[in-house]
Amino acid sequence: MPEATSDPAPPGPRSAVRSLLRLWPYVRPIRGRLAGSAVAAVLASSMALLIPLVLKWMVDGPVADHDPSGVWLGGGVLLLLGLLEAGLFGLRRWLVARPLASVEASMRSALYGHLQRLPVAFHDRWASGQLLSRATMDLQILRMFLAFPLVFLVVNGAAIVLGFAILFSQAWTLGLVLLLPIVPLVILCSVFEARYSLAARSAQDQAGDLATVVEESVLGVRIIKAFGRHRSQTEAFRAKAHGLRRTELHKARLLADIWALIMTLPEVAIGAALILGIMQVSDGELSAGTLVAFLTTALALRWPVESLGFLLAISNESATAADRFFEAIDAVEADASGLGAQPAGALDGVRFEDVRFRYPDAPENTPDLLHGIDLHIRPGETMALVGATGCGKTTLTALIPRLHDATGGRITLDGADIAVLSRERLRELVAVAFEEPTLFSATVRENVAMGAGPGGADEAAVLRALDTAQCDFVARLPHGLDTQVGEQGLSLSGGQRQRLALARAIVGSPAFLVLDDPLSALDVHTEALVEAALREVLAETTALVVAHRPSTVMLADRVALLSEGRITAVGTHHELLTESAEYRHLMSGDSERSMAR
Repeated sequence: MPEATSDPAPPGPRSAVRSLLRLWPYVRPIRGRLAGSAVAAVLASSMALLIPLVLKWMVDGPVADHDPSGVWLGGGVLLLLGLLEAGLFGLRRWLVARPLASVEASMRSALYGHLQRLPVAFHDRWASGQLLSRATMDLQILRMFLAFPLVFLVVNGAAIVLGFAILFSQAWTLGLVLLLPIVPLVILCSVFEARYSLAARSAQDQAGDLATVVEESVLGVRIIKAFGRHRSQTEAFRAKAHGLRRTELHKARLLADIWALIMTLPEVAIGAALILGIMQVSDGELSAGTLVAFLTTALALRWPVESLGFLLAISNESATAADRFFEAIDAVEADASGLGAQPAGALDGVRFEDVRFRYPDAPENTPDLLHGIDLHIRPGETMALVGATGCGKTTLTALIPRLHDATGGRITLDGADIAVLSRERLRELVAVAFEEPTLFSATVRENVAMGAGPGGADEAAVLRALDTAQCDFVARLPHGLDTQVGEQGLSLSGGQRQRLALARAIVGSPAFLVLDDPLSALDVHTEALVEAALREVLAETTALVVAHRPSTVMLADRVALLSEGRITAVGTHHELLTESAEYRHLMSGDSERSMAR
């Protein structure tokens, strides 16, 4: 099976605006509050821009006329404007805080649900750390964008337009001086945006790779300790961490450069306007109050202008986060267009008809892993599947529940093509137990009941399944059925995990059962007990069992031999021992070690 990679190659040049517009379906439910917060912020900024006009009135009026009462009145108006500004900004934050948390939660829920519906082939290609970073870090970046940069791109734009209108109404010649930096600022910002978006994408991808290293180190801590590989893992972590650090420093340098230029050019323009304004006041062409109001307005516009670099940086990171989020969302789900068809009335068991399969990323010139598979498992029959290492036994069993989709031919369950069955219905009909059992951070009861489908299983059914799988150890656990088994079930032994996985497979009394060497981790005594109980379960279902040793083969009514991607022989155990030299070799004691999956 192909190893997971970090993710597909990053896309080429893209429009940040187009990327962010894709968030609209998630933002639409809170559009009213978001618009209200923008209006509140625009009004708050307008209060700040009214302050210079009040100062102009005070300087040219009460101050020039030595009118204390007018000064007190002006001071009261300034206090009122300041209070209104603070109140409106508080209202803006209140309007969006809770709704934006809901947007993030809905996006995370949509991503998680979509990932659950994607085929196994998708998860083979994508590293779990990359998916984790998209569901956590990237969504946090998007929430921050919606809460602050999105609103303030609108607010600061409106403030700049309104501010320059006020500046030109006061002294249009000085206003022209302040407009001079606009052209170089636009050019610098476009260059910055292109460079910063690449750095932001690299940083977010590297953070996902780092998360993958951490996750693998935690899950594989026993292997790392057993083989003394902690130093090599530490080096791998350090290399990823240093790579991310270099990218983040590169981002910081880009942001520092653009911010320095964005701050310097307007300051130079304000200085030039100040000198020109003083000359006009001295010549009597401009009043002192007008110059004070002009400069105060210009200084009030410093933050909207200087924040452009910061807002562009966050907007580009957010566009990159949106791209990464939708890369996963856009991944094609496995065909779920089936109409929920029921198997045909006449029981026919499981049929493979000219089935072929190859992994999507297999080299073009290599043959299919499986080709021309023809096999019929009769209703109520247990078929053992045997073959040498790497012949495709596990892959073949994964085709029945459509963990992988066949690339040719068809598979039927009681006459119904699994390609037209809805996945929900298919998973109700087929239960699976893998050689490598996977348990979840939940109770024993929850782990076993998971195999019963959406309807769940009552305690009696759970207890019966545990008894069949010889899970008597559950009674000795600290809290019995309610004992938390821990992440990956690592608090249990390999044999205990395998027995719980077997109980999960049979708890729902499935019509079709697929078992991938379910007894490999059991000791001889426990294996004999489980086999005896399993015979009763297999007698009531149609089953395909991957067998790696003769004792498991003896559970089956017939045996199929898989060799070089094809079924080369089918018969009873004794028939194949007589007729097939390859089967005799596989069943010999000397070759049992070669029959690992």
